[in-house]
Amino acid sequence: MTQTLNIAIAGLGTVGAGVLKILNQHADMLSARCGRALVVTSVSARDRNKDRGVDLSGLDWFEDPVELATAANVDVVVEVIGGSEGAAKDLVAAAIAEGKSVVTANKALIAHHGADLGAAAEGAGVALNFEAAVAGGIPVIKLLREGLAANANDHVFGILNGTCNYILTEMEKTGRSFDEVLADAQALGYAEADPTFDVDGIDTAHKLAILASVAFGAAVDFGSVYTDGIREISAEDIEFAAELGYRIKLLGIARLNDGGIEQRVHPCMVPLDTAIAHVDGVTNAVVIDGDRAGRTVIEGQGAGEGPTASSVVADIMDIARGVVCPPFGHPSDQLRLLPTLEQDSHEGRYYIRLEVLDQPGVMADITAILRDQEVSVASFIQRGRAPGEQVSVVILTHTTNEGRMNGSLGLIESLDSVIEPPKMIRIKHL
Repeated sequence: MTQTLNIAIAGLGTVGAGVLKILNQHADMLSARCGRALVVTSVSARDRNKDRGVDLSGLDWFEDPVELATAANVDVVVEVIGGSEGAAKDLVAAAIAEGKSVVTANKALIAHHGADLGAAAEGAGVALNFEAAVAGGIPVIKLLREGLAANANDHVFGILNGTCNYILTEMEKTGRSFDEVLADAQALGYAEADPTFDVDGIDTAHKLAILASVAFGAAVDFGSVYTDGIREISAEDIEFAAELGYRIKLLGIARLNDGGIEQRVHPCMVPLDTAIAHVDGVTNAVVIDGDRAGRTVIEGQGAGEGPTASSVVADIMDIARGVVCPPFGHPSDQLRLLPTLEQDSHEGRYYIRLEVLDQPGVMADITAILRDQEVSVASFIQRGRAPGEQVSVVILTHTTNEGRMNGSLGLIESLDSVIEPPKMIRIKHL
């Protein structure tokens, strides 16, 4: 490497353009902080003529992003193309093979291929940094890999998707339906035209798989993350949650338990008196339980040009300082292959909402099923009376096994008096 750190950026969308802006506007400050000049020499994007609000004159332009890996005047490749396959994967693999360090904001790529790419980077003696892949501007990967390196962590969870958190927050504030608030989120640019990755929990699952690997020294295993999104959350569920002293949040939760690893993404009811219940809008938050530092909570902007680009530049600065460490905090050959704990073995409390015909014997039938399945009822709510008509019944359980809970719901749904599939939300006491 020369005294100047030469940088190539593949992808000039929101984040890529944001990285260029920071490197241009804060050049002197960044140089002073890392001890060398950070200079962008090369870029690649699909549309050469698009106005991105940044000056691209004097930069080498590559139509094929993979060619950046072989450019002589490039020390570090920044990949902000996105996607787990195709050009993004090919570029990162090629850059590592060429002995160039890589910075990426691509959570899908790291969740699916991080193990192989991390091993390749270690073998080549180069960095593979991905702070921006999880929680945008929140430095949670650095916190786990460095600040909390003396801790054996056994539990990490958080709000990892700003789109879902915004939707749930607005549903609570306005009483509107999921579909109505989603349309607003799309109009404001918080949700994509196809919101599947966000609202179905896939984006959160990508991030959780990465977090769990770094937190626990485990092999990254996206395929084992239980994933459920927020499409089925109704305004009625949010109202009941508030009445019962909870708010509904989409959480990614990873825990070590009985020699195995539990990784799950799903809506949770969290108590109103906890900090994470009050993380609203597009904000993200991560909670880490360590055996020495105890509980650490970190909160901030989880997406957007500024926060995400900030994390990308921080990763570049580490490379400029000569910091190269195993991407997941442990050498790849020491990452543990932990057995996956099945979701049915999960122990917890549950909220159940039933739509039933208000007629004699309904509650007796339901409670008999729960009793026979060894599910203990903590409390229930029935709003009003409407003999012969549909009413909502809400049940809160004591701690039970999820397999028993699912078995109970299957039997309850088969009752003639139950007119909609039961809704179940897990309760997380923090």
